[in-house]
Amino acid sequence: MNKELMEALDVLEKEKEISKETLFEAIENSLLTACRNHFGKADNVKVEIDRDTCDFLVYAEKEVVATAEEVEDDCLQISLEDAQQISKKASVGDVIHVEIKSKEFGRIATQNAKNVILQKIREEERNVIYNQYHMKERDVITGVVQRFIGSNISINLGKADGILTEKEQVKGEYIRPTERIKVFVLEVKDAPKGPHILVSRTHPDLVKRLFEEEVTEIKDGTVEIKSIAREAGSRTKIAVWSNNPNVDAVGACVGMNGARVNAIVEELRGEKIDIVNWDENPGNLIQNALSPAKVVAVFADPEERTAKVVVPDYQLSLAIGKVGLNAKLAAKLTGYKIDIKSETQAKDAPGFRYEDYLDDDYEGYDEEGYEGEVGYAEENGVEDGTGYAEEAGYEAGYDVDGTAPDEEAGADSDGE
Repeated sequence: MNKELMEALDVLEKEKEISKETLFEAIENSLLTACRNHFGKADNVKVEIDRDTCDFLVYAEKEVVATAEEVEDDCLQISLEDAQQISKKASVGDVIHVEIKSKEFGRIATQNAKNVILQKIREEERNVIYNQYHMKERDVITGVVQRFIGSNISINLGKADGILTEKEQVKGEYIRPTERIKVFVLEVKDAPKGPHILVSRTHPDLVKRLFEEEVTEIKDGTVEIKSIAREAGSRTKIAVWSNNPNVDAVGACVGMNGARVNAIVEELRGEKIDIVNWDENPGNLIQNALSPAKVVAVFADPEERTAKVVVPDYQLSLAIGKVGLNAKLAAKLTGYKIDIKSETQAKDAPGFRYEDYLDDDYEGYDEEGYEGEVGYAEENGVEDGTGYAEEAGYEAGYDVDGTAPDEEAGADSDGE
């Protein structure tokens, strides 16, 4: 039994997570390479390794010829006299196994064999690391900030480094070397020098994954995150739905005294998060999405994916938000292009027909006549969040009327 080889393979398998079978194959190939360097060819050379004892045998298959004079190639042929010293039953025309002593290999052949093994180990180690991080793609992982590479940041993720590009960094977020942060794994590519890992701090799914880690009800499927909109560093809005009528989706995400959502806010460096209830009725969903602003009425067109919203005059600035952020995120969250007007504006706007879909109880109807519950909005949100409204038909910094919010109102969605 080759104890030294067995112990070395056990250590490699444990530390590098490389299977023994792969290492055995590397050793076999290295011995064949050594034979090729030593003899000039190795077509007839075979290597056998006992997987249990790690004992190995290297031999050449040679044809038996009658006399030494008839031997044309020492690597392929052997005289009958020499063959019978190995096996007394050998006869002309037989193929016998002639053992090759690996200790007789020269220095160069030995060095080449060593390089073959090392190269195989490096390749397998790189493959193992790539597979480990490829499985974590689109997930959250904790890393340690190492150094700044120009405007990019190198983050140690354990066995590999990730790159946080300038585009994926939150504007205004100060990250210090040696600091531990959570990042979202965007992409893992295989490269000659190891996996190339791109990570993000701005992706909306970072918030989603953090909620999945923090909220047990989301992890087990009781509560679902139906939609999410984020403006990194400023505000995030998420719409949640409970599959269990006895479980409050918003309350589960907030936690006792806000413990759950506050843990996520702390990880996001104070980014505000609004948590609202998801509703299949687009009128109710849009009303919830505009929280914490109060809504008088909503008129939604599911076919055009547009909605007209009426809010009290004093709530207009709150509904729009600072630089239009609250309206942008609501549009991204719901997938509707939202036209927000105050009661005064709605009554004066031609074609808006404000009185057609309002009654004494402030109920709203869509164009097909279904009734939406659109009285005053409940303040469901836990404040803190962000998103992309250009996709929903907004110009950054403007409300749906094309008016700069600062011209009509200067308050952000916190009422500041």
